Amino acid sequence: MDSPVMAVRREARREQTDRKITAAVLDILLEDGVSAVTIEEVSRRSGVAKTTIYRRYRNTEDLLHKLSLQMGEGYDVSDLAPNLVGITTLLKRMLNGFDQQFGLRAVGLVLSSDNEVLKGLARQVIEPAEQCFASFIARGQQMLAFTTRVNVQFLFQTIVGSMLANRAIGKANANAWTKHMASLLWLALQPCPALQPCPAQ
Repeated sequence: MDSPVMAVRREARREQTDRKITAAVLDILLEDGVSAVTIEEVSRRSGVAKTTIYRRYRNTEDLLHKLSLQMGEGYDVSDLAPNLVGITTLLKRMLNGFDQQFGLRAVGLVLSSDNEVLKGLARQVIEPAEQCFASFIARGQQMLAFTTRVNVQFLFQTIVGSMLANRAIGKANANAWTKHMASLLWLALQPCPALQPCPAQ
């Protein structure tokens, strides 16, 4: 039986290997299309032995299927308070989720691609994030911490666009971006004072 330390190390190595495989598959998809994804090419680009890949996946179709399922995982937002700290934490989780699951650069490339397989993978990353964001906003609205006069889908699209633009122009400081975006969202989500009319939407 493994010690707890050994089990943690083994799991960390497995996660690192999975990230290498995922990155290689995404690179192949982006550069050469779905027909170029083979176990051999994934092995060559990732540096992971073919036998290791075959232990995880039966064939290329199984690899793509499991990759798409893995990317569809959302994250919990029930622990976040509807305040500036909660918004900041949510943005960090979204940014980390995109980077870890798909790579933010890949999200931008895929969204502009005509390849339906790539668009499907991107949707499986983006839609759970959008659902988590909408859930967080709805909870804040129910608690009267956020205005109900806001277009949640537009806010989410603005966040994703801002993430992509920030990365594209080389502003890699994720903490600074997160703080600035959270401040803007906090202002946009503030409920209108009782005696003042809300601006028209």
